[in-house]
Amino acid sequence: MKTRRRLELLLEDLPCEYDPWDYYETKDQFLEPLLLCYESLQSCGAGILADGRLADLIRRVSTFGMVLMKLDLRQESGRHAETLDAITKYLDMGTYSEWDEEKKLEFLTKELKGKRPLVPPTIEVAPDVKEVLDTFFVAAELGSESLGAYVISMASNASDVLAVELLQKDARLAVSGELGKPCPGGMLRVVPLFETVKDLRGAGSVIRKLLSIDWYREHIVKNHNGHQEVMVGYSDSGKDAGRFTAAWELYKAQGDVVAACNEFGIKVTLFHGRGGSIGRGGGPTYLAIQSQPPGSVMGTLRSTEQGEMVQAKFGLPQIATRQLEIYTTAVLLATLRPPQPPREQKWCNLMEEISKISCQKYRSTVYENPEFLAYFQEATPQAELGYLNIGSRPTRRKATTGIGHLRAIPWIFAWTQTRFVLPAWLGVGAGLKGVCEKGHTEDLKAMYKEWPFFQSTVDLIEMVLGKADIPIAKHYDEVLVSESRRELGAELRRELMMTEKHVLVVSGHEKLSENNKSLRRLIESRLSYLNPMNMLQVEVLRRLRRDDENNKLRDALLITINGIAAGMRNTG
Repeated sequence: MKTRRRLELLLEDLPCEYDPWDYYETKDQFLEPLLLCYESLQSCGAGILADGRLADLIRRVSTFGMVLMKLDLRQESGRHAETLDAITKYLDMGTYSEWDEEKKLEFLTKELKGKRPLVPPTIEVAPDVKEVLDTFFVAAELGSESLGAYVISMASNASDVLAVELLQKDARLAVSGELGKPCPGGMLRVVPLFETVKDLRGAGSVIRKLLSIDWYREHIVKNHNGHQEVMVGYSDSGKDAGRFTAAWELYKAQGDVVAACNEFGIKVTLFHGRGGSIGRGGGPTYLAIQSQPPGSVMGTLRSTEQGEMVQAKFGLPQIATRQLEIYTTAVLLATLRPPQPPREQKWCNLMEEISKISCQKYRSTVYENPEFLAYFQEATPQAELGYLNIGSRPTRRKATTGIGHLRAIPWIFAWTQTRFVLPAWLGVGAGLKGVCEKGHTEDLKAMYKEWPFFQSTVDLIEMVLGKADIPIAKHYDEVLVSESRRELGAELRRELMMTEKHVLVVSGHEKLSENNKSLRRLIESRLSYLNPMNMLQVEVLRRLRRDDENNKLRDALLITINGIAAGMRNTG
């Protein structure tokens, strides 16, 4: 009871004056008397009692600890660099972010090997820097009993990881000094998240560089049982280069990271930052796991479930159990019978060529066409999503109007609302067409039949194309888009039709989703509800753009957004 009351007081930010001997703070402390009772009952012949409710309680405590579910922390690498800038400037050591990578690593390694704190107690810093330092301070107080991983988004160098290790170590030293005893639990595992295409291409090199540093390798072995976790991001890579290129770069990056860890005898867990939409790595769980590179799923795997997919997959006990069975089965199969690699090097060369053409087409449209941004803002409800307060984060990372700083979620969500789902297919048709025109159609058909990764990539794009609706997308253009930009919309619709044609050629299907009849029935059964909602949304957007302070119109728009999202699924 005192343990429970202490946690309630902490949650309410009230003082707790219990003696440390009066409550359980860690899972091991709680398990000790339970295991003692269990062994005692077994030794005196009361095994039936021991293996009943007591054994169930021991399993629950072992699985969920004192906190039910550990939380991960996540922060952008640039924020850590800003924090170290403030510290090095205060100590008259120069500006950390201006140093080259080797100088950064030398400084960080030296400080990590030392025993003194780096951050002076008297330092005064800007609010953004204080927030980062305070986060590490709270993490040190809570420890690994309550927190799981510290994820570094936009990681691109080995120094990004060591910077977090140093700030974490420094905070633990400060908290230990205040408490007069060691911090609870162990250090959080630090997980680099590689998101952009450029960072994915360098992921293996970064891990090799990290593991070649004696301090870091010994730290991984000693504090994390020789286990390195690496996260790969599907959202920003897709927005950066298009879905096909992102899928191929992710596949190669995972293989390179696994090879890097194997070189140093370190186990690796790949953490997949997937969203609900195909453009953000979504899709059937079993298919996704079974198409991973050989050797990348060795008994362990982490994956995010986001947005409406949490409710869809885990909202009911029976469905949640089924999802966990799917995860377990897929991981076991991928471990015991790894997916087939590409049969020949020629297939990898073809993937490189498709990816190159696809990326060029995608970027020339999204980033290089001066009319595209204005077209995107007119043809979709993207601008209106920002003030509807329906997301967990701001729609943009920075206060700019370009595509670059727009988050991947509103980027894909906006296109899904118009039933154009452009991010998931743009560039794919150009890539497939380019390779087919060079006489490789039969090679692509063989790749589809024999290579699980290629097959799953094509199947997911085919599924998205089945949900796209050209007449509905055209209606948005006719009502909402300026006449001078409508030709761009027409060009994109022609691109969509060309993509459908070449996807069907590669898959050998006569019509979209031919191999998934249940999906076809679902899509067709929803059309009678979806189409009127899209028509309503177009009219609401037309009126709202003339009277953007009208709260009734905003409410009506939110209703259409929720309805279309529910009908389209895979939106978040």
